[in-house]
Amino acid sequence: MAPLDISLLPAEASADTDTMREVADLVNRVYATAENGQWLPGTTRTTVEEITELTRAGQIVVARLDGAVVGSIRVQHLDAETGESGMLVADPDHRGMGIGRRLRSFVIDMLRRQGIGTLQIELLVPRDWTQDSKEFMAGWNERSGYKVVRKGAFEEQYPDLAPRLATPCDFVIYHKAL
Repeated sequence: MAPLDISLLPAEASADTDTMREVADLVNRVYATAENGQWLPGTTRTTVEEITELTRAGQIVVARLDGAVVGSIRVQHLDAETGESGMLVADPDHRGMGIGRRLRSFVIDMLRRQGIGTLQIELLVPRDWTQDSKEFMAGWNERSGYKVVRKGAFEEQYPDLAPRLATPCDFVIYHKAL
């Protein structure tokens, strides 16, 4: 098996419709399981158009194995001191290879080189029940040195998306000093 190749997609990759579809499909497939029950039926996490825009903006990092996309993460600058990563996914067929950990490490190294001192991540969690995938991610975040800095109602942060929720949800905001 070839080694895992992780890279920031260049803006011109946004013209590669196959790659844009591959990333969007992977994100939607993983989130359909990870956020099962949180969204109304038929709601997807992203679109090919959104992934294309984010790639054009230099915000999509991918992990490839033998040329196939097996993971991705979004990264952006919130301000001069704070970066944010999100939409972290690893192909379920390749779990246990450290894809998520390596994607986060890549993002942290990239942000450090850019002079960013804090990384923010958000976790959407059901308010009234527990979801295994969210419990796993919360534990992983804390073991990785992220600290909860804020918790709030999803509908306050994203009122336009709130009607798509199948259950009340909160956002947990984590920070980690880089």
